[in-house]
Amino acid sequence: MNVFSYLLMPLAWLYDAATRIRNARFDSGSLPSRRFGLPVIAIGNLAVGGTGKTPHTEYVVRLLRDRFRVAILSRGYGRRSRGYVRAAAGVTAAELGDEPFQMWQKFPDVAVAVDADRCEGIDRLLAEEPAPPQAIVLDDAFQHRYVCAGLYVLLTDYSRLYTSDFVLPAGRLRESRRGARRAHVIIVTKCPAELSPDEAAEIRQRLRPQAHQAVFFTTFRYGKPYKLFPDAPPEPQSWAGKSVFVPTGIARPTPLHQHVEATGGKVKAHNFGDHHNFTPADVKTLNAAFEALPPDSLALTTEKDAARFALVGAHFSPRLRAALLVQPIEVAFLHGEEETFKKIITDYVTENQANR
Repeated sequence: MNVFSYLLMPLAWLYDAATRIRNARFDSGSLPSRRFGLPVIAIGNLAVGGTGKTPHTEYVVRLLRDRFRVAILSRGYGRRSRGYVRAAAGVTAAELGDEPFQMWQKFPDVAVAVDADRCEGIDRLLAEEPAPPQAIVLDDAFQHRYVCAGLYVLLTDYSRLYTSDFVLPAGRLRESRRGARRAHVIIVTKCPAELSPDEAAEIRQRLRPQAHQAVFFTTFRYGKPYKLFPDAPPEPQSWAGKSVFVPTGIARPTPLHQHVEATGGKVKAHNFGDHHNFTPADVKTLNAAFEALPPDSLALTTEKDAARFALVGAHFSPRLRAALLVQPIEVAFLHGEEETFKKIITDYVTENQANR
């Protein structure tokens, strides 16, 4: 902890007290927490910022969608709309939010909706569907306790475990570490692919899971980049030795930078804040920055950013438009534990099916 964090500790104690009181009220029943008559899986974290919630949500949806009618419900952070919005033709990332829009693009056959009031969102999903969903996955909902999910999946970043963090504003935790007790599954995300079993065991010891909690370790698997703009030239075969312009608006672009560097690219980063809504002026700045790079330079962004870049696509210079690629990522489980995780998820959904 740095000196600045120490100075913020009095505010952190007040924040911690407020969240503890809130959680105690939910635990005692003085604040309502609704259960629903179908499996509800809540995926989230204790910390603010990126722990890989969207790729893990996509993993769970991909696991379930061939056997069950699955719906995804998110808050839709950063969207320019209010209330309940269901993904459909003509709905943009600005209305849905970048991450829900990304998931809808990947799973057009899955119901994707956003609502800050998750109870209302679930009610609307159940009412809208001709054949109601058989399971709902809540994205970024670990603290949304007005819904009582049947299965909680808690994510924590390998580089900053919640056990080594502090509550806001001294640290990055939305609530105290005690909140981890609600989790049924804990996943340490963004691990190095070469994480050893011995280090994994040491991390498990630091997390001190309870008897009912299963701990897993995941890393990101990077797929083949694809063009953001379909009219761009074919994707290059390699960026080894080339400058790679990486404009992003995500919480932690470091893993993407490390991936580019590991494959021989020279990262030229241009970072905005998480969920940044790109404007024509932002694109003008990016165009100028890219023009200053060598002629054979490439450009790469995330799938999350791609949804927002597409809204201002007309403002990209021809050169940046032609060079900009999107990097897909998927979750990969380490140490042969994937089947165990799959069983936990599918058993929960299967055993809690109603007559739908």
